[in-house]
Amino acid sequence: METPICDFVRAYAESRPVRMHMPGHKGSPQVGPEALDLTEIEGADVLYRSEGIIRRSEENAAALFGAARTVYSAEGSSLCIRAMLYLAMLTAKEKGVPPRLLAGRNAHRTLMTAAALLDLEVDWLLPGPGEDLLSCAVTADILEKELDKGPYMAVYLTSPDYLGRRADLRVAAEVCHRRGVPLLVDNAHGAYLKFLPEDEHPITLGADACCDSAHKTLPCLTGAAYLHLSAHAPAGWAERAEQAMSLFASTSPSYLILQSLDRMNGELAGEYPARLRGAAEKLAEIKKSLLSEGWMTVGDEPMKLTLRAAARGYTGAELHGILRAKGIECEFADREYLVMMPSPETTDEDFSRLLSALREIPRREPLADEPPALPAPEKACSIREAMFSPRKTVPADQAVGRILADACVSCPPAVPVIIAGERITPQAAECMKYYGITECECVL
Repeated sequence: METPICDFVRAYAESRPVRMHMPGHKGSPQVGPEALDLTEIEGADVLYRSEGIIRRSEENAAALFGAARTVYSAEGSSLCIRAMLYLAMLTAKEKGVPPRLLAGRNAHRTLMTAAALLDLEVDWLLPGPGEDLLSCAVTADILEKELDKGPYMAVYLTSPDYLGRRADLRVAAEVCHRRGVPLLVDNAHGAYLKFLPEDEHPITLGADACCDSAHKTLPCLTGAAYLHLSAHAPAGWAERAEQAMSLFASTSPSYLILQSLDRMNGELAGEYPARLRGAAEKLAEIKKSLLSEGWMTVGDEPMKLTLRAAARGYTGAELHGILRAKGIECEFADREYLVMMPSPETTDEDFSRLLSALREIPRREPLADEPPALPAPEKACSIREAMFSPRKTVPADQAVGRILADACVSCPPAVPVIIAGERITPQAAECMKYYGITECECVL
């Protein structure tokens, strides 16, 4: 498969031009890649008004992912999420539907900031009994029941979630389409799902639009992401996609990131899927071995290893500290879980070091403390009103009764105990204490 962005930039650099344009380094080596770092000069196309090498590369990506339209992001999936919501809001307004979204509660904080920017009302699909902060199982019956409370401009689900659990998107898509509601999916952690033996990418399963973070699970530079639109997405979405992205994006996209996405097309059209399958099989063997040795794993995502640390007698942070001392850095840890994200770039030696380190950790009595029940949302004002209000930082144990002005956690995992505009209840304060949140931003 051709890689037009990479080819153009490489040829330009090799021609050794006098660079009387941005950026200021003029191609001279400072940290390494400057010769390949360009701006939107003649021939380099214009991201979000593409008609040349970027458009050709995006069309290649769309063909690989089975999308009707794919648009690149050099600013991660967060940009794509804002664009998806904007597109859904435009269509809803044209149909006389209010800007009201039905969303899984285990959403990245970007959904909250996007709702503030677009002034969206959000109704939440809540975690069920026994579910934790990072999960939100959505069955067909639950979705049908909640959609009865509509109308909604769209349904928004996160799958896979941060721990590696996946929603039944095929069923969710069937329910949404039967009700005439678009399905949007935050697939930031699942770009690779398209290229497994069983294709489980959201577009294949029926989503109208989804975001993929190429840098999370594919060998791309940080910030590389895709906005994918399906062939059955509402009319006009494909044509408006670039405009939707440009509304929130920088006008100075990174050509290093664009080259990374372009190069990935060649990899995906080549041997990478076979390497991915091999890595998934290797990780499945490792999970099986760990289970036989008394570890408890969480989730069914093929390329994520999540250990329930509490069942081993440790907090996730304790396990992470033990592994870090042995030169192993993990993705995320909290009181209950330790999350690791290998890839086809993870070597057999890396896997061996991880297994050896885990096997040296003695088993202890499981931790007895259980996470507190998640608070029922108590909405006091809109997300936009809360986030744009004057605020002050308040110790979490003194915040009961106040209105939250911003998310209590950053990224990762960026799943808030409560949402901006909600009142902080005693239960919410208890949850914040359990998850180590010591202070929060509150509306004055």
